[in-house]
Amino acid sequence: MRSIFCTISLSLMAAPVLAGPYDGTYKQTANSECALVGVDGGAVRIAEGIFYGVEAECRMSDPVNVLEMDALLYTMQCSGEDQQFTERAMVMDKAEDDGIIMVWNGYAFVYDRCNPDPFAAAPQDE
Repeated sequence: MRSIFCTISLSLMAAPVLAGPYDGTYKQTANSECALVGVDGGAVRIAEGIFYGVEAECRMSDPVNVLEMDALLYTMQCSGEDQQFTERAMVMDKAEDDGIIMVWNGYAFVYDRCNPDPFAAAPQDE
């Protein structure tokens, strides 16, 4: 029985993390430097369930569909600047153009997608 459990555990650990619906790099402002993530004047990034913000990163867990909206509400387990905190944040695609809207309690941020994304994987030749 133990060997079956170990085999299942190892196969789960080796499973790749799937891309989320909002994965990408986003400008904080129109003139943001997309290659600089996590600093003022740079970009923010969502990759494999982690939001990389300004001097903080948050694990995005427990997504809940928001009724009658194309949006997900996440539990954000964040750390940065010697602090740890948990918040809720809603993320949705912008109605126009390519980007997202992220809503925290009392704050809403509109981010345009970096195009090209400096962190996107290069296409593989076949």
